[in-house]
Amino acid sequence: MNKTKNETKKAIGLKYNSDDTNSPTVIAKGFGDLADEIIELAKQNGVMIHEDPYLSELLARMDLGQEIPDNLYHVVAELIAFSYVLQGKFPDSWSNVHNKIDFKE
Repeated sequence: MNKTKNETKKAIGLKYNSDDTNSPTVIAKGFGDLADEIIELAKQNGVMIHEDPYLSELLARMDLGQEIPDNLYHVVAELIAFSYVLQGKFPDSWSNVHNKIDFKE
């Protein structure tokens, strides 16, 4: 089966350093076989992967080194925050959060 241009696999890598004041930046971008290589390298290096065809379509239009635009900032910020939680990383203000929540019915 031949894929149309719109069905080509995409991989876009973002980098965010919480110590910087900058927005996440596009650091890798590839299509087809190169996308597969980017994804495999990410997996080998413990980089979390999120699959979203709509977000990847928007990010694929960006240039390498470009910061994400304001209209995507909240979506990407939520994904980064969720990936931190999945890795067991929490902000200092969340420490002992389980002691602060009353689970009584």
